[in-house]
Amino acid sequence: MQLSAALCLSASAFSLAVSSPALAQDDMVVLPEISVTANLTETPLTKVGSAVTVITGEELKEQKILTVADALRQVPSVAVNQGGPRGQFTQLRIRGSEGNQTKVFIDGIPVNDPARGSEFDFANLLADDVERIEVLRGPQSALYGSDAIGGVVNIVTRRGEAGTRLSGRIEAGSHGTVSGHAAISAGGENFDFLTGAAGVRTDGVSVADERLGNTEKDAYENGTFYAKGGVDVTDWLNLSGVARYTRSRTDLDTEGFLPSVGHTGPLDSNQDVKGEQLFTRAQAKVTLLEGHWEQVAGIAYTEQNRDYRDLKPTVVTGTYEGERVHLDYQSSFMFDTPGIADAAHTLTFAVQRDEDSAVSESVWSSFDRSVTSTGFVGQYQLSLFEDLSLTAGLRHDRNDIFDDATTYRLTGAYNIRPTGTKLHASYGTGVKNPTLFELYGYTNTYRGNPDLQPEEAKGFDVGVTQALWEDAASLDVTYFNQRITNLITGSGQTSTNLPGETEIDGVEVGLTVQPVEGLSVTGSYTYTEGEDSTGAELVRRPQNLASLVVNYAFLGGRANVNLSIDYNGEQKDWVWTDPFYANRQTISLDAYTLVDVAASYDLTDHAQLYGRVENLLDEEYYDVWGYGAEGVSAYAGLRLTF
Repeated sequence: MQLSAALCLSASAFSLAVSSPALAQDDMVVLPEISVTANLTETPLTKVGSAVTVITGEELKEQKILTVADALRQVPSVAVNQGGPRGQFTQLRIRGSEGNQTKVFIDGIPVNDPARGSEFDFANLLADDVERIEVLRGPQSALYGSDAIGGVVNIVTRRGEAGTRLSGRIEAGSHGTVSGHAAISAGGENFDFLTGAAGVRTDGVSVADERLGNTEKDAYENGTFYAKGGVDVTDWLNLSGVARYTRSRTDLDTEGFLPSVGHTGPLDSNQDVKGEQLFTRAQAKVTLLEGHWEQVAGIAYTEQNRDYRDLKPTVVTGTYEGERVHLDYQSSFMFDTPGIADAAHTLTFAVQRDEDSAVSESVWSSFDRSVTSTGFVGQYQLSLFEDLSLTAGLRHDRNDIFDDATTYRLTGAYNIRPTGTKLHASYGTGVKNPTLFELYGYTNTYRGNPDLQPEEAKGFDVGVTQALWEDAASLDVTYFNQRITNLITGSGQTSTNLPGETEIDGVEVGLTVQPVEGLSVTGSYTYTEGEDSTGAELVRRPQNLASLVVNYAFLGGRANVNLSIDYNGEQKDWVWTDPFYANRQTISLDAYTLVDVAASYDLTDHAQLYGRVENLLDEEYYDVWGYGAEGVSAYAGLRLTF
């Protein structure tokens, strides 16, 4: 949240710096990769003690990925649960945490929806304009407040480049799918601007799995418009802003009782949901004392609305509106003491205020509730002898519903340069306040519990990153351990705090290899064990997750082939065992493997022909029991750039 003050501008600026090598004395100098999420200021990854993964916009283009959710399947410890085919509600779980325990930012805007249990639905986030994705894992409430027990996902979109640039894409393929994107950007010495639109429409497949006897196709539509710009008013003042609007319509299938299997599941129905998302932010950045003192002040506004409808005739059965006003100020002072341990220091203070509101109106009931919270953050970063980096952060939150909360975080990284080894570790505490729906929500099957208490977490990780084969490869192995008390869980037709401690631990392995010019291999594997205080395995958290991405560029870079393999191990899920949704049982979902292949060829310097095949093995699988997914699907398209 505090970091959001710097994300909108500095994230995109540094991502461009990372991707553009600097020339000095006719030698190519590759700048160190930067994280803008791990700390409140941009930090080289070599000095980051937390576990963080970076996905670049170039990698997204190589794989021809349409949505951000598809890319996140490749991140260690990230489990993606999509409730059906394209466009259906998509959750993210990091290191065994719940879906609403991950904080999500887009261009510095916190986008967790107050009217959707403080979760962000990744179903409608298209990837065309994404420049960079960072996933920070482990408890991060000391920097980001509530919702950050599992970690943080920070998405940074492209900014305007020097000159004038026009780009576009059109593609079509299986299931009557058509998608496209167009953008125009401009930039100069003192300004940058970019605006564009992206969209997708598909006839789809049945949301309720065809293996359960459902045959009706369920369509999906998404239209997204965005603009982003900044101007240097003086050599010390920069003003910038960003706006993003998405409108979607998604066919739904209803949940019902299936006597054939003895529990609930989806069935074909004439229902849909129409949604709108508006994300905006404006900020001012002041840089003084020759760059040693940076101050950023910003305001962000988000509005997310959903109308659930019965069709033929069309009747709105439920409306949900989530709104957030976010204010922040951050001040960072950087200085060096070369005569004392060759040290570099960064002192940061930040304050942030959120006003969240949720409105629900349905045939069963309605509620209109809001909550205001204010957080104060202090952080100190210390670098010694260029090889040892330490960070300490402390946060105090005031909330008008719950007691004040104090959280903290410690990280360390030590580089052993002769052997190419980096040792890293972090420890943090976290808090997750009950959502407005958990407190006050009401449906035909749910009653809110106003007596719920905040969830509390503590966790650590420790690992080693080792460079191999003269820096042609890098291997990282990290052990993580997390404990959550007061875990909020469903109980009958309401929610309760689970007594005792929920335990989650596991191992993450990441590998990158560039054996020859033009060929890159990236792989990850995660083993996770998660049990609540009763000893029950946590649902929708597979023990085994793995990913492999192989990319090969040839013919002087004009041609590119990409293979991606994502493995999701066996996992548990809940189903209700009676038509009144009073009792549930745990079932097992089979493991599955998704294989995608993409290829492209540059016809000219301005035109690229590409194609991709998704789910090449025609895997039938469930992320959520009973909700189907597309089988093998093929798409082809043309990309133009001027």
